[in-house]
Amino acid sequence: MKYCYNRNSFHLKYCCKVNSGFKITGGVFVKKILIVDDSRVSRKMLGNMLEKSGFEVVAEAINGKEGYELFTKLEPDVVLMDITMPKMNGLESMKLILDKDPDAKVIIISAAGQMEKREEAMSLGAAAFITKPYLNQDIIDAINCS
Repeated sequence: MKYCYNRNSFHLKYCCKVNSGFKITGGVFVKKILIVDDSRVSRKMLGNMLEKSGFEVVAEAINGKEGYELFTKLEPDVVLMDITMPKMNGLESMKLILDKDPDAKVIIISAAGQMEKREEAMSLGAAAFITKPYLNQDIIDAINCS
């Protein structure tokens, strides 16, 4: 059992589960990532950072409903999910994703003002909870633990 430390949350949490479902590109395992966030700027920043770090961003969604639909269609290795979004929030979407696939890896990325949601997210099965603003390495570490 390995623990990942999120510098922004100042606590240890279990976020490593069995690694599976990687795409092999040139002999290297590449994790497929789905980004779900209503902020275009956040999606673009995350996507650019992830691709520069060697991950494959398979899709982006602007709300939890679209995120769930893309998850069922694309079956990514990891979902990066905001909480506060229109149509369906991130926690509702994560519940649907985990109902469909209990082994799914959903990492919640949310504003520091929503710390009360951290415990709820973790109890619902989030692989990790990272607060904004975050360090890029926190995202990379959480993905690698997932």
